[in-house]
Amino acid sequence: MLELQNLSFQVSDEDAGARENVKEIIKDLNLTLKDHTFTAITGPNGGGKSTLAKLIMGIERPTSGHIIWNGTDITEMNITERANLGISFAFQQPVRFKGIKVKDLITLSAGTDKKLSAAGACEYLSKVGLCARDYINRDVDASLSGGELKRIEIATIIARNTPLSVFDEPEAGIDLWSFNNLIKVFEELHETSSNSLVIISHQERILNIADEIVVIANGSVKARGTKSEILPELLEGTGSCKYYQ
Repeated sequence: MLELQNLSFQVSDEDAGARENVKEIIKDLNLTLKDHTFTAITGPNGGGKSTLAKLIMGIERPTSGHIIWNGTDITEMNITERANLGISFAFQQPVRFKGIKVKDLITLSAGTDKKLSAAGACEYLSKVGLCARDYINRDVDASLSGGELKRIEIATIIARNTPLSVFDEPEAGIDLWSFNNLIKVFEELHETSSNSLVIISHQERILNIADEIVVIANGSVKARGTKSEILPELLEGTGSCKYYQ
């Protein structure tokens, strides 16, 4: 179980140094995410969703508050320590790796204990809509487009198969056909494993398959509930949505 307790995150203009230049992105946020659940986090742009995901993974450190993972306070742990505890993260804009091939990246992600074969690596690529024959021996560098990198990164997260996987807008840069594949992948992951998924997204189709939707706006939790409780208000239009106020 993941618990976010009184979590706050501030950034400031160090040159100015004045108190009024401090911006609070996450504001005394409390949220508990149960095991074995698929949670979709949505809300207006700039509301703090991606920052919250980075705080969970340890990419950013909270100004105050605590992050508890299965009873352990991980607030001061770094990315590697959290990854070793079973937390995975897919960036909105994936990282390029010079000098490493797609096959090796997926194999490393799966772990040496799994002894993933080339055929196994190809299967993960196929799940995210990539022709394995064309990509398995490609370098993970600037020769790949943003959308290609995104799908490869998602394939590595699937291969890791950790208790908690956090995806920051997985639909970004993905064509419609591949997005349809991803929906099936997320559904399959949720149905066939006991792991938990947290997906940051605006996409109705992703929100529609989640167990729970959490709305984040102005750095706080504005609403949470099932799709039948949350979606109707969201779909009426973000401009007048009471959750975004």
